[in-house]
Amino acid sequence: MLKNAVFFSYLLLAFGTLSCHQEKEETRPPNVIIILADDLGYGDLSCYQPHSKIKTVHLDRMASQGIRFTDAHSSSSVCTPTRYGLLTGRYAWRTHLKSSVLWQWDPPLLENGELTLPQMLKEKGYATAAVGKWHLGWNWPTLDGELAKEANGENIDYSKPITGGPTDVGFDYYFGDDVPNFPPYTFIENDKVLEFPTVDKPDSLFGIPGKMAEGWKLDNVLPTITEKAVDVINRAARKPDQPFFLYFSLTAPHTPIAPSAEYINKSEAGPYGDFVMEVDGAVGKIMEALEINNISENTLLVFLSDNGSPARDGTNYSGPVGSVITNYGHAANGKLRGFKADIWEAGHRVPFIVKWPGKIEPGVTNDQTICSIDLMATLSSLIHYPIPLGKAGDSFDILPLFYGKEVQGLSARPLVHHSHHGVFALRQGPWKLILSDKSGGFSDNLYKEGYGIQTKGQLYNMTQDLGEQNNLYAEETLLVDSLSNLLQEIIDQND
Repeated sequence: MLKNAVFFSYLLLAFGTLSCHQEKEETRPPNVIIILADDLGYGDLSCYQPHSKIKTVHLDRMASQGIRFTDAHSSSSVCTPTRYGLLTGRYAWRTHLKSSVLWQWDPPLLENGELTLPQMLKEKGYATAAVGKWHLGWNWPTLDGELAKEANGENIDYSKPITGGPTDVGFDYYFGDDVPNFPPYTFIENDKVLEFPTVDKPDSLFGIPGKMAEGWKLDNVLPTITEKAVDVINRAARKPDQPFFLYFSLTAPHTPIAPSAEYINKSEAGPYGDFVMEVDGAVGKIMEALEINNISENTLLVFLSDNGSPARDGTNYSGPVGSVITNYGHAANGKLRGFKADIWEAGHRVPFIVKWPGKIEPGVTNDQTICSIDLMATLSSLIHYPIPLGKAGDSFDILPLFYGKEVQGLSARPLVHHSHHGVFALRQGPWKLILSDKSGGFSDNLYKEGYGIQTKGQLYNMTQDLGEQNNLYAEETLLVDSLSNLLQEIIDQND
């Protein structure tokens, strides 16, 4: 009898322990990884364009295992503003940056007191890491106390910490190269350079003139940051009780277009296509690391691009805008009009794939209009973090879409687009209003014969006219007035 009592006691204890363990697994928030490609176009992935000259097998697999959005947008058609919006839930044009991007030696765009995505996750117990391209500015220390000089950065004191970067805005760890075509050409870990840039970059090496670390190689950048991102995952997996957030900001396929030897001549779209394949390979290595560490099922994995593609072919690490189309027949932005930097769809409609095994139904396609800026509110909802009033005011919670549910008000939500030259557009439902008769970006320099009917703006029905060929601005005057007023109200908001 005593034996039976002891047996049942152990049995109850075992079930109790198992129940606690299961409850812990169910309540523990998921790891979060955001992979942000740089200048990757809507038509570069074969899961978005079946006739693509580039076969992206790993991203195709990710899409088959998760949800693929077909009407997703970056919050700007160029780099810096999108990165700012992703990490804050705010449009970058609400800051002093009204057009273009930050340049070498510019101070941080992130303002003091700004709530950031890593800060939010850190408050909920996440370990946070950023790997790759930063391009949000730093406070560069100088030898003479003056501002960093724009030329070669001759007065930079590389022996001192660089403040205002990732580790000052919520990331526990950072490894990257800031911007691959800006000096200094060296890797940065946390707030210090790993190797002093002591030699002048030769003119034969692509990029703005400046100092570089001895032996710096352009084709070594993406493999190095990919290896570091995998290492972050491996180390984080050793602490199963603590969730982690990894912001993996790729440097490709942005110029310098420098695929490593493993990928040269692997695509049918020249060096650019090869570089896109290396992007795909980097994503494959991230997914492999999750699977090896047995943490794939408890990881929300997001992939998107910071803007559309300029469609350069990779000649001399670059090439003319559109040259991969003319020289290789590869439609980097699919059937969308324009290129990176434009207010037209090719500037900001981007691939957007989300995978979370067991939570997100595999192989789903969603055509709701969403934006990279929505990740802030979405992740706050996921981890039950109430965003303070006045923070992340432009972000929209799209978490239910991941689960195959509807989001109330999303179809009527006004989404603001913004171009390299500061041109605004408003998307609401099927309608897109552009407050200019031009592209507001790279295409302004390509089209010599105007833009069709000369009006003060452009209006397109995106459901019927994805290629933005039928400008209804002069016909739909009441709608133009209504959307113009709505856009002005959003611009005037002080969030």
